Amino acid sequence: MSKILIVEDEISIADLEKDYLELSGFEVEIETSGEIGLQRALHEEFDLFILDLMLPNTDGFEICKKIREVKNTPILMVSAKKDDIDKIRGLGLGADDYMTKPFSPSELVARVKAHLARYERLIGSNMQKNEVIEIRGLKIDKTARRVYVNDEEKSFTTKEFDLLTFLAQNPNHVYTKEELFRKIWDMESIGDIATVTVHIKKIREKVEFDTTNPQYIETIWGVGYRFKM
Repeated sequence: MSKILIVEDEISIADLEKDYLELSGFEVEIETSGEIGLQRALHEEFDLFILDLMLPNTDGFEICKKIREVKNTPILMVSAKKDDIDKIRGLGLGADDYMTKPFSPSELVARVKAHLARYERLIGSNMQKNEVIEIRGLKIDKTARRVYVNDEEKSFTTKEFDLLTFLAQNPNHVYTKEELFRKIWDMESIGDIATVTVHIKKIREKVEFDTTNPQYIETIWGVGYRFKM
């Protein structure tokens, strides 16, 4: 059963949309707060989002933009505003569709079904899921070679990314500097293994909340480093 999140502050409209969608076999949840709706959209799994444009605190444009930065889930925006500029802006931010209030609930259901079917076809045909490592707020997208800490993207050099990924893929294993140097730099004895220490320091500065008490990469004194699970 497909799961839909409606972010709409007019509860009567949200309830009507929910009723029609549930009658069509969808599981539907409602959030009236833009901020809470955004957090749920980012951290929970839904198959489609229906976003009202005018929301308190965080509007539909901002929610759409943030979702699109990390997810390809279909987004349908609804608004009482009829200006083309709002429609153009919404679609430009990554929305898949834009409906102007008032609209027929049956039309909403039809559009939801169409977008879900289209998305499922895309996934089945040519959209391979990225290989991602997620550990306590740290997200390493191996396919896209991108790193996020609490949903904020951090910039990594090639070797920093390779070193972090290798350690995260082999948690609770203590590696010496020499072993890491060989694994990441592909060298036996050429070069300075101090570069490992430098790279660990730079990685910690980007992913650790407190570099003096790291929650990810732990120093095992006299031996090397270990990624903590």
